[in-house]
Order: sequence, then structure tokens, then C-alpha cells
Amino acid sequence: MELGASVLMAASRKVLWRFVSGTLGIICLLLMTTLGIVMKNGSGCCSCPDKWIGHQCNCYFFSDQAKTWRESGHLCGIQNSSLLKLQSKDELRFMSSNQDFYWIGLSYQEEYSAWLWEDGSAVSQDLFQMFQSLTPKDCVVYAPSKVVLNENCEKSYPYICKKRLI
Repeated sequence: MELGASVLMAASRKVLWRFVSGTLGIICLLLMTTLGIVMKNGSGCCSCPDKWIGHQCNCYFFSDQAKTWRESGHLCGIQNSSLLKLQSKDELRFMSSNQDFYWIGLSYQEEYSAWLWEDGSAVSQDLFQMFQSLTPKDCVVYAPSKVVLNENCEKSYPYICKKRLI
């Protein structure tokens, strides 16, 4: 009898361990799947505040209020962001169907005779052709369909704020 009970006990332990390891394997698979979905949707970055659009570790706020260029920059600053500084021609391709014009952080600085971003940096060569047709004056409005115009900085337009997450 003892031998039979011992064999039965060993068999039940084996079944129990198989059950536990199988259950842990399924949990691990579910966690990896969930992590993959979160990383894909969030691009591995933190989430954006309410009413902001997240894309490639940046958050974008498209205002619906028209303000001057200076007011727009101030309102972005209050939200720990700045007027949009384009890093590439394709940065906002996810919004390419939008035809509205928005203030971005580019203006002509007469003392330097150059187009400069709000932070004082120059326009990259990659973007130079995009802005080449602008008259050297004023501030820049941009439509995500990749159209740019220079306008008097005192005119009112909605604006785009950008916040880098990492």
C-alpha cells in the first residue's frame, strides 16, 4: 500500500507542477502581448495630457482659439510646451488631411537676417526648401498639409503647441 500511495502522490505532484507551469506560461504570454500593444500604441512613451495628440514621443495641441503669434507662444509656455518646431517635412503627416493654418514657432529675426525657431535655432537644411518661398518678414503659419505662409505676427490664428515626452 505504501508504494502505491507514494507513486500516486508523486504523480499528483507532477500533474500539479505541470498545471502551475502551464498557468504561469499563459500569464506570461498575456503580459507580453499586453506590453506589445501598449508599446505599439504609445510608441514606448508616456501618455499625453487631455486634448493633446500623441505621436512618436511628442504631444501636439491644436488650438481652436485664434491668437497672435506672441500670445500663442505664451499660451504654449503655460502648458510646458512651445509653438511647434518642425523636425522634418513629414513630422505631422498623421494630420495631413487638416487644411487649417496654425501659428508655429518660426519667425523672421531682422537683427540676424534669418528665419529662427522660437528657441533661437536656425531652420534645418532638410526643411529649408519648404520655407524658401517665404518673404523675409513676419511669422509663419502652417497647414499640416505642408503649406506654409508668412503673416503679420499681430494677426490672429489658431496655434500648434509641441511637447517632447522624452
